[in-house]
Amino acid sequence: MKKLNLLKCTEYGTLKLIIWHPATRETIRQFPDEVRMQIGYLLHLLQKGQDLQMPQSRPMSSISVGAHEIRTKDRSGIFRVFYFLKSKEGIYVFHAFQKKTQKTPHNQIHLAKKRLQQLLDQEK
Repeated sequence: MKKLNLLKCTEYGTLKLIIWHPATRETIRQFPDEVRMQIGYLLHLLQKGQDLQMPQSRPMSSISVGAHEIRTKDRSGIFRVFYFLKSKEGIYVFHAFQKKTQKTPHNQIHLAKKRLQQLLDQEK
């Protein structure tokens, strides 16, 4: 399997490392500014060790134990960002998309599982 070119971001201090799946980072760059700011703020809280709860986040056990989704919206729609907290490496941010239906589509779940597995394979 081809090794992913992962982007690892952190600041000095006690913040947890954020490890981005490359495709996810590019997807989030396309989101509206307001949504990106909300996502950045919530990821920063996670880096500081805070637990996010509803309505900002919820577990995604359909993907994996330790997987969660950031839930945000603006006038243009509903957006989701999946992250994983059970890695010793840091916080994996592995999938993002704009939600078009009430239920998360199966193809988004499948792609999220694949991307998370790619990141976990990089740990080994």
